[in-house]
Amino acid sequence: MKSVVTINDLKKSYGKIEALKGVSLDIKEGEIFGLLGPNGAGKSTLINIMAGLTLRDSGIVDVYNHDVTKDYMVTRKLLGIVHQETISDGFFDIETILAYQSGYYGIANNDEKIQEVIKRLGLYEVKNRKVFQLSGGMKRRLLIAKALVHFPKVLVLDEPTAGVDVELRQALWQYVRELNEQGTTILLTTHYIEEAEELCDRIGIINHGQMVTIDDTQALINKLGNKKLHIRLRDKIDSLPKELAPLTPECSDQCRQWSLTLHREGMSIREVLKTLEEHDVAYSDLWTEEGDLEDVFINFTNKKQ
Repeated sequence: MKSVVTINDLKKSYGKIEALKGVSLDIKEGEIFGLLGPNGAGKSTLINIMAGLTLRDSGIVDVYNHDVTKDYMVTRKLLGIVHQETISDGFFDIETILAYQSGYYGIANNDEKIQEVIKRLGLYEVKNRKVFQLSGGMKRRLLIAKALVHFPKVLVLDEPTAGVDVELRQALWQYVRELNEQGTTILLTTHYIEEAEELCDRIGIINHGQMVTIDDTQALINKLGNKKLHIRLRDKIDSLPKELAPLTPECSDQCRQWSLTLHREGMSIREVLKTLEEHDVAYSDLWTEEGDLEDVFINFTNKKQ
């Protein structure tokens, strides 16, 4: 697959604060790329540079081989961006706002697309309301609709489900999957790790303004996700042998069941069981639970830069 978004050695500082310290990544055509990182990591700064809202200090940011600054008239039509901030066009109704938004991109008579996004995003029953009459969740839906009315090739979703209800979240992700299946490339930032794990083909993790890893989602989990070992003891025991302390044992069911975190480069299951036998700790059952993307995220973002 060809790259449709290319970012190379991107740097941005606000005074003495380095928001981006030479970030590089490529987003492939037709993929859902997840950009994860803690608050203040540089995600929104990167997106604002793509959108033309923030000027970079140096580096390359291209969309379909067009520079976002030199060729902004082209790149802004290629991008649909949903920012974290809510909108404030308080005295216009939804249909009017989406008609104006279409006009910004030179699209006249766009009613068919407008009605499509209104219905798909659950805005039909409130389409004639003014923005100041909408709830926070409805305003979030309208932000997404505004990003879609001009048929963008790349959809950028910056925390699109922050503060919305579960029903909207599920409906939105279903719509995102359909858009992706129709050929839309998607860049997603989210704090809901399970969403990124379910939706994204690849994941990039940014921390302190630097990309710390980029890989296929499942490859990251396989490589760095920590496995859980659950052990059911025959008798209650207040603590496990001290040799197992690095596995951060946690007990439940009045300390008859213990959970251990198996790090990729730490003790194996065989070594754990051997330790239990050496200390005459009998067990009646055991099972494992595979690691997930949250383990990977914690592993990278807890590292000192």
